[in-house]
Amino acid sequence: AFTLIELLVVIGVLSVLLVITLVAINPARQFSLANNTKRRSDVNSILNAIHQYAADNKGRLPAGITDAALVVSDTGADICADLVTDYLAALPVDPLTNNGASVTGCGVAYTTAYTVIKSATNNRVTVAAPDAELSDVIAVTR
Repeated sequence: AFTLIELLVVIGVLSVLLVITLVAINPARQFSLANNTKRRSDVNSILNAIHQYAADNKGRLPAGITDAALVVSDTGADICADLVTDYLAALPVDPLTNNGASVTGCGVAYTTAYTVIKSATNNRVTVAAPDAELSDVIAVTR
């Protein structure tokens, strides 16, 4: 038989251990890290598809890419029709946009929340994820 004080001490110790475990695991930070990992993968996929398109079209980039940073969307850098099905199965979307569901149909309104820009001087292309979490900067230039 345990006394009330012994039970309260055990409950208190277990509570402290639970709090320490939750702080160490930090689920919100883990979700943010997972989202940033997806963003890095998506940015690389888009950039690889753009370069494959350019390789197949004598160095010409998709028409939607300009020397101004535009969001890859139906109203910004509309590169979906140039890339989807030939170079990408579906256009990747930021995990916090449209529940992260990829764009498969280019004839509808869409946004990826990723940006693309072409250098005015050397035709290098940069794809970035401006909504990156944890103060990360996610951008790839080739």
